[in-house]
Amino acid sequence: MRKRKLCFLIIFIMLLHCQVFAVESVFKVSVQTLALNLNSKTVDVDVYKPMTLQTGAVILTHGGFRNRKTMAEHAQALAARGVLVLSPNMPCTFDHRCNARAIAELVNMLRSTDTFGSSVKRVVLVGFSAGGLSSLLAADTPGVVGFVGLDAYDHLPSNQPERLGIVAARRLVTETLLLRAPASSCNAQSVAAPWRLELKALWRDQLIVGASHCDFEAPTDWMCRLACGETDISRQTLVRQALLDAAARWLP
Repeated sequence: MRKRKLCFLIIFIMLLHCQVFAVESVFKVSVQTLALNLNSKTVDVDVYKPMTLQTGAVILTHGGFRNRKTMAEHAQALAARGVLVLSPNMPCTFDHRCNARAIAELVNMLRSTDTFGSSVKRVVLVGFSAGGLSSLLAADTPGVVGFVGLDAYDHLPSNQPERLGIVAARRLVTETLLLRAPASSCNAQSVAAPWRLELKALWRDQLIVGASHCDFEAPTDWMCRLACGETDISRQTLVRQALLDAAARWLP
């Protein structure tokens, strides 16, 4: 009986600690939505501002046919660590170069204007799935100090001999972190995996064993799980920790 009571007490303390941490994280971060003109289209951009002194900025780019809200939990976690985070809706559905230009515009706004409160000099790009390709295409923008591909996608344009991403990876000198799931239909059979062989400044290439495509966005939803497989908290934790590691490395 005493052991049981002790176990209940430990669980209660742990739950209380988690609730306090969650409340603390909310108070550390303010969120607002701005309507911005990116690549000649008006899109919504969620801005997550840390209450503490910010060390730099991260732009989180959602996957194809998704929206900025599927990056919200990643944004909250990064902002709670002192990073200014932008999570935009992408202006184009199928045009990855269009979305890359929009991301580059956001980088320039961050560095040269006070649109988001104050300018920053160092920016990290993070993109999930098709957003990973668009972010890679924009990763040579001045001021970008790191790129993270979350189970990224690559695209072969018609009448072109090579995929967009592999060409961009070959010339990119920005340091890169790749997080990947095993091959599946939802990541086009790991179509972006060859990037790791071409990147000049690959910091880390991490295959998360057993991961589904949905483990890399946060929050995901039933539609992704139905199409691409169930999520797992341990795998999602690996993704989240890798993002925090990247922010600590590139935005000290």
